[in-house]
Amino acid sequence: MPIEKIIVLEDDLIVRKNLEQQLRSRRYDVAAVETIAAAEDYLARDNFDLLIADIRLPDGDATDLLKRLNTRPVRPLVVMISGFATVESAVECMKAGAFDYLIKPFSAEQLEVVIRKAAEFTQLLRVNQFYGRQAEDEDASQLLGQSKAMEDLRQLIRRVARTEATVLIQGESGTGKELVARALHQQSPRNGAPFIKVNCAAIPENLIESEFFGHEKGAFTGALSKREGRFELAHGGTILLDEISEISPAVQAKLLRVLQEREFERVGGNRTVRVDVRVIATTNRHLEQSVARKEFRQDLFFRLNVVPVLVPPLRQRKEDILLLSRHFMQRFMRKHGVKLAGLSPASESALMEHDWPGNVRELQNVIERAVILCGDSGMIEPEHLGLMRTSALSATPASVEPSPAAAAAAPAPTSAAAATTPEVVPLAELEKRHILAALEKCGGNRTHAAKLLGISVRTLRNKLHEYNAGSGNGGAGEDEGEGD
Repeated sequence: MPIEKIIVLEDDLIVRKNLEQQLRSRRYDVAAVETIAAAEDYLARDNFDLLIADIRLPDGDATDLLKRLNTRPVRPLVVMISGFATVESAVECMKAGAFDYLIKPFSAEQLEVVIRKAAEFTQLLRVNQFYGRQAEDEDASQLLGQSKAMEDLRQLIRRVARTEATVLIQGESGTGKELVARALHQQSPRNGAPFIKVNCAAIPENLIESEFFGHEKGAFTGALSKREGRFELAHGGTILLDEISEISPAVQAKLLRVLQEREFERVGGNRTVRVDVRVIATTNRHLEQSVARKEFRQDLFFRLNVVPVLVPPLRQRKEDILLLSRHFMQRFMRKHGVKLAGLSPASESALMEHDWPGNVRELQNVIERAVILCGDSGMIEPEHLGLMRTSALSATPASVEPSPAAAAAAPAPTSAAAATTPEVVPLAELEKRHILAALEKCGGNRTHAAKLLGISVRTLRNKLHEYNAGSGNGGAGEDEGEGD
């Protein structure tokens, strides 16, 4: 995280001019003043990253200024300088909140070391502010598994993690793509640096550029101060671009530049910011199809797809279902303070027979519900799981009446046997019918249909493009508001 704007508070003209010249030669934005009053005037009008202040000044002691700065929500780091240094004065400055202390005369190299330390500290501070101090709830459970598919995935993660290659993780919703990304970061040389996630589908289109790259003060209405974007927060570490397929063409072009040059400008700014980040992207869509439809830039796809990683759906690794189920059961027993005897043979069979369209996330939710409903000392039975039969999954939900379009899309039975045998429908076809039925129920209003389906308007729009079904269902009331 670079230090950009520095204010120098020094009453000695020669020292002040010398410091200003040194800092400007290193391309810092510098304001140089001789009094506390002038410094406070600058600090009231703008945000500075660093204050270099002599202790004794014509209008007071800089430690008093430091104490006042400590009450502000946004304040620069402070480096105190003095030609009359004592142990007592150094201790007093550090107690007052100074970041560091330099004794005059000091060299340009000594000053640069302090500035570099301040930049590293600022980055850690802002990353902690971004995340809060909450412990991460994620663990490696979704990477548990004894299947060959999971062992192959873990081996691939180990090989790829030690490189700097950009990774594109593809897989259905709920398969654990984010945990694969975290594993890549944790097993990489960058594991001591930040891991920053950006959910591209959850950020409104008009704000995503600011989220990615940050903005300068006054860049737009509400931009009351400079703000670093996620790429700056991830400097030295890894950034995860979750659901990368949801970003607009304009942002795609700017992201391409970052991948190529590792540099950008904040919104409303003209200073080029350079970052050192590893980029990992995820998607639950076929990006090749989006490229073919001109919805996603081909050159960006090639930049992202340096190392493709495919996370298998749970139905393709059934031998992992009971292992994961027992793991989740133990976790939720601890969380909810209950003790269970285990899974009954009937419930194990039900878990193995289910197709798990929601993958590991669905399994986790099913087990948590079962633990809550079963109660102390009980055995989890099929009724606690609440699983729908596979045949029920292929039917149109009772809450949404089928539309003429959905009815027309359904193949007619070819025989009496076909009419009585439950139809096994591909998941993509089932999803298409369900979406069209929801649109019909909502009178073609995409906003209402998206809320009914529990997805964003943007995701609904993309699905309609995917099915070539958008033209007849974009009726009144459609808007671009985002839900998730």
